[in-house]
Amino acid sequence: MDAGLEETDLGTRVGGHDVVDPGADPDERAIEGALRPKGLDEFVGQRVVREQLSLVLDAAKGRGHTPDHILLSGPPGLGKTTLAMIVAHELGVPLRVTSGPAIQHAGDLAAVLSSLEEGEVLFLDEIHRMARPAEEMLYVAMEDFRVDIVVGKGAGATAIPLDLPPFTIVGATTRAGMLPGPLRDRFGFTGHLDFYETAELEQVLRRSARLLGVPLTEDGGWEIASRSRGTPRIANRLLRRVRDWAQVRGDGTADADAARAALEVYAVDAKGLDRLDRSVLEALCMRFGGGPVGLSTLAVAVGEEPETVETVAEPFLVREGLIGRTPRGRVATPATWRHLGLAVPRGTQPDLFDAADDV
Repeated sequence: MDAGLEETDLGTRVGGHDVVDPGADPDERAIEGALRPKGLDEFVGQRVVREQLSLVLDAAKGRGHTPDHILLSGPPGLGKTTLAMIVAHELGVPLRVTSGPAIQHAGDLAAVLSSLEEGEVLFLDEIHRMARPAEEMLYVAMEDFRVDIVVGKGAGATAIPLDLPPFTIVGATTRAGMLPGPLRDRFGFTGHLDFYETAELEQVLRRSARLLGVPLTEDGGWEIASRSRGTPRIANRLLRRVRDWAQVRGDGTADADAARAALEVYAVDAKGLDRLDRSVLEALCMRFGGGPVGLSTLAVAVGEEPETVETVAEPFLVREGLIGRTPRGRVATPATWRHLGLAVPRGTQPDLFDAADDV
């Protein structure tokens, strides 16, 4: 294991500032660590959140205090984990990493909190999935820097208060609406991360290509960025696949032709749709006549779990105007039929959809 990286049952403590999955392939760990920005000045995009976060951190450092607790929300892959690492890096303190699903009991949270050192940053990923008893303990810990350890059971149980040193929690969630109001209110700063513009993803790709040693042309960067669904994580993944194609079947340069050929092999179309996306659209149009069709039925038709369709494929398809959500179920928009090269059926009503305009 890397020096400074300590695994526990509930998370990972990092003395440095590169955090990747400890169980990942060593090469993948090295790649992920290399591509993560180390400071706010290296972080591309999210201009408003960067400026706000910079003020929070600079003010806290100027006062010599720990900063307020920070909540980062937004879709997966936009940089919430990276920003948590940057917070620790900017403060010059260690980072403790855990997640909501790993904390199912109040005792789990107490074990993590009681081992924190002064000024340390605790990153709670998927904080909306934390168990309710642990959530209620977190309220007190965040506000009063105290946890109550219950000793014994029943009528003889006793709560022993344990004071905690000042620390900062960075919570990340893809579903901010699922957080209880009392928990959300205890965060001094809340930042929402939005999808990236193609030009911003180009900057991400140029930086990543430089770090990976991949010759990336301007048109190659644009081709990859335009298919990356506004998400840096996807952009970096596609860049690595284009690099593979260019190395094996091309001249080593990631240009537009290499990008198009590589992404055709990996079934990513010009709009960024992958196999699952197209399966959903094809089932909706070719099996159910454009809908409306229920989520569960649609998921069975494509051989996936309803949650997968709803959380992985649907947000992008809705954002691109390729699926409409109605009280009766999912429906295909006129843009869906056109994207699949099919004639738009008569009677299709764009006003049924949230975003049915052609794209």
